[in-house]
Amino acid sequence: MVRNVADFFPDLQTEDFYLLSGLEHGMRFSEWVATEKLTEFARLDDEEVEYRLDRCEDRGLVERKTIQYLGFRLTFEGYDALALRTFAERETIEGFGAPLGVGKESDVYEVRSYKPLALKFHREGYTNFREVRKERDYTSDNRHVSWFYTARKAAEREYEALEAVYPEVRVPRPIDQNRHGIVMEKLSGVELSKAKLDPGQAVGVLDLILDELAAAYRAGYVHADMSEYNVFVDSDGVTVFDWPQAVSTDHENADEFLERDVENLVGYFRRKHPKQVGDPDVRAVPETLRNDEFESVRDHR
Repeated sequence: MVRNVADFFPDLQTEDFYLLSGLEHGMRFSEWVATEKLTEFARLDDEEVEYRLDRCEDRGLVERKTIQYLGFRLTFEGYDALALRTFAERETIEGFGAPLGVGKESDVYEVRSYKPLALKFHREGYTNFREVRKERDYTSDNRHVSWFYTARKAAEREYEALEAVYPEVRVPRPIDQNRHGIVMEKLSGVELSKAKLDPGQAVGVLDLILDELAAAYRAGYVHADMSEYNVFVDSDGVTVFDWPQAVSTDHENADEFLERDVENLVGYFRRKHPKQVGDPDVRAVPETLRNDEFESVRDHR
């Protein structure tokens, strides 16, 4: 997606961004924005709107649909272009690199700045919007949310969590956030699910991850979506990433989410390293979580 946008991004003109911004504004009220509304939202005359619509549609930044009227809406590429322009204007990024990871709910790319960084674009809600609305509590109370609202809220929540726990917790250092995009430190190492740990390392790595969860709790957050797919392992230790579902520790379900996070991690290590972690006498929960507040967590030992 965004790779294509980066290729023609320098060719986009100021008026193209006026149109995209106008569509973004209009989509707050309706999924499809009527053409006649765009003159008001984009502050362009009718002829200019038609010209810019053709340019942006040719580049995959907008799409059209005839319902009771002819309507247009942003594609995710169009939303990408708006965020990229803001990051460029802020001088957060200077160039675009190769993909680092493309998934169902986010795309991550290397970007150039004073050093290589990572740009993450949230995609929540675009392909399965109804299901995401059910799962994410920041959309559940808003009947009129759109896919780009859902993705933006996910990016805002993740950035807020990263800012709150860094540097006490080993997470990617947050650099900047706009719309559905986050610029952050580029991670090194290998995903835990793909890491080839020596048997003697298993308990130590598990303890390191649990220590990070404890540090996050002390900083006021629970990850709430922990698995072997959002931990990187390298020679310096572990880094926990993907925080869009994080909740504050005063959330009514925070301890339940923490318990689930610990269950997921300990369960993975017990399946992967049953001889090392399967023994109930093996310490699976760090001392920082061993207090009366976490009786249920200690039960997983």
